[in-house]
Amino acid sequence: MLTLKFYKMEGAGNDFVVIDNREYNFSLQQIIEFTPKLCDRRFGIGADGVLVLQKPQKPEVDYTMIYRNADGSDAGMCGNGARCLVYFAYKNGFSATQNFNVHDNMYEAEVHKEHNVSIHFPVHVSPSTLKINGIEFIKADAATEHFATFVDPEVLSDEEYLVGTGRSVRFSTEAAPKGTNVNFIHKLSETEIELQTYERGVENLTLACGTGALASAIATHFHDEKLEKHASYTVKVKGGTLKASFDFSPESQTYHQLILNGPAHFVFEGSIQI
Repeated sequence: MLTLKFYKMEGAGNDFVVIDNREYNFSLQQIIEFTPKLCDRRFGIGADGVLVLQKPQKPEVDYTMIYRNADGSDAGMCGNGARCLVYFAYKNGFSATQNFNVHDNMYEAEVHKEHNVSIHFPVHVSPSTLKINGIEFIKADAATEHFATFVDPEVLSDEEYLVGTGRSVRFSTEAAPKGTNVNFIHKLSETEIELQTYERGVENLTLACGTGALASAIATHFHDEKLEKHASYTVKVKGGTLKASFDFSPESQTYHQLILNGPAHFVFEGSIQI
């Protein structure tokens, strides 16, 4: 048995167990194995996933971020998790401007003020439309897989429907082989949306999803057939408010210079035997 020191953090209600692996040197397989126990809300700490601050795997970054969903699976990228890890790094000696990698993608980040962090995504997004079970979705993979659809406010509050629909779409043949995250959007104004996301790997609705906020803002811009080359959206989620902005190239119909901004907070710290 090993006594593991951990930190509990949250970004707009998306909650995480954070581990500084520079101290422990856990292998990726070990992280995968203990993640479900740590994330269990009855027998563990409880979280949507585990964030690991790793020694840099590339010479041009400050550190490497490892993120695993609550079930131990690979999420690809987690926007709210990244903001929490950046704030954790900032409070542990790193500067307010940081570079880190998740797999092969390298991200830039800034801590603007207490509890406010921005992440710059080095990806290009080319949305497309598809239908699943008669529902029209926009596919907008913002560093990880996302489908988005627009719903009325009464549907957005029907969480039983959202979970059922989200689960069926997440496991649909159209989303194979990796599956997808499923976003339900209600448009409040030209630059403000309300959002609920069914997250793959958590297999439920979460209070927030950072990459989902970016994907949903892009899907809204794409759906409205807007042509402005820079756009910014306020994204209201159950856990708070996020800001999503991006540049748009009308000629190629692609989105780039994605930025996610929002809060990051420590909740508590402690130790657990694994």
